[in-house]
Amino acid sequence: MSETVRYGVIGTGLMGIEHIHNLQALPGAEIVAVADPDQNSLNHAKSIVDSQTGLFQNHRDLLERGECDALVIATPNMTHTEILLEVLETGLPALVEKPLCTTVSDCKKVIEKAGNQSKIWVGLEYRYMPAIAELIRQVKEGKTGPISMVAIREHRFPFLKKVGDWNRFNDNTGGTLVEKCCHFFDLMRLISGSNPIRVFASGDQDVNHLDESYDGRVPDILDNAYVIVDFESGTRAMLDLCMFAEASHNQEEISVVGSLGKIEALVPESLVRTGIRGEHSLGNVDTKITSHSEIPYQGHHYGSSYIEHERFFKSVLENSPPESSLEDGLWSVAMGAAAHQSIEEGRAIKIEEVMRN
Repeated sequence: MSETVRYGVIGTGLMGIEHIHNLQALPGAEIVAVADPDQNSLNHAKSIVDSQTGLFQNHRDLLERGECDALVIATPNMTHTEILLEVLETGLPALVEKPLCTTVSDCKKVIEKAGNQSKIWVGLEYRYMPAIAELIRQVKEGKTGPISMVAIREHRFPFLKKVGDWNRFNDNTGGTLVEKCCHFFDLMRLISGSNPIRVFASGDQDVNHLDESYDGRVPDILDNAYVIVDFESGTRAMLDLCMFAEASHNQEEISVVGSLGKIEALVPESLVRTGIRGEHSLGNVDTKITSHSEIPYQGHHYGSSYIEHERFFKSVLENSPPESSLEDGLWSVAMGAAAHQSIEEGRAIKIEEVMRN
């Protein structure tokens, strides 16, 4: 393969267009085909891609054309399983939007089909947000010492409008704690370096989408929750999610505390604070602004999607394993599914219960 990678983009809604913009900014990336069954979405893609780019209403036609070196899958969550099983037949590397699938059982189907030769990269791009990446780097350097606590707060706006309003219902999304929060469960597991053993959660739909109706159905997605996760290592983690808190200074706040100190990452301030016990004190810690200047396309996620595409591009050229694997995708879905089950049943859920599905 040359230093050019020919991409096919399956799904050209909100995130599909975001991926197209990222690829257009990436040297060596060439978009040769796009596919979407929705004509309006396909027309939008047509308006921004090269006139030679193939346009398809069915992803199978794109796959059969055989012109792609790699794929991006950005279709609605509930379609991922079927498409991934077909993509795996081609042997092509693919970056699939999170969540991997909407259920643990479907994630397992994909992993079983992939075997040991999987080239599927799961789009968990929050790992690459500059401030979060710096926090992860410092944790790996041992700045905090053994980790006792990880706390993640996301206070943000409600779910955006999407084609066919598919993201208003648990059946289509896997539920808010799978659809949205798989990012944060992935970060907890990555930061702690350990797998979860137990999840306890409390949450509800208190504010958002209650006055909406689609074919007589009122949306059922949660808009706020607290989730506590215990890990094999002894680390405890907490998620504080609110999706009617757009009047916030920062959308994401992550803190990691160990025996030696504490690290915080704030987004979109892109600020990292590091305090070492015995060296710093309350109100007196090291502060670092992480730079965005080298990222040519910021997009919706502060440049993290571009960095992810750089890494994916490199893995395609080198035929190297994905950094964000199918296993990572499975665990992030399993933790979200366990949190939903905990809310429904009012008890702590052992991860092994969910993994049996």
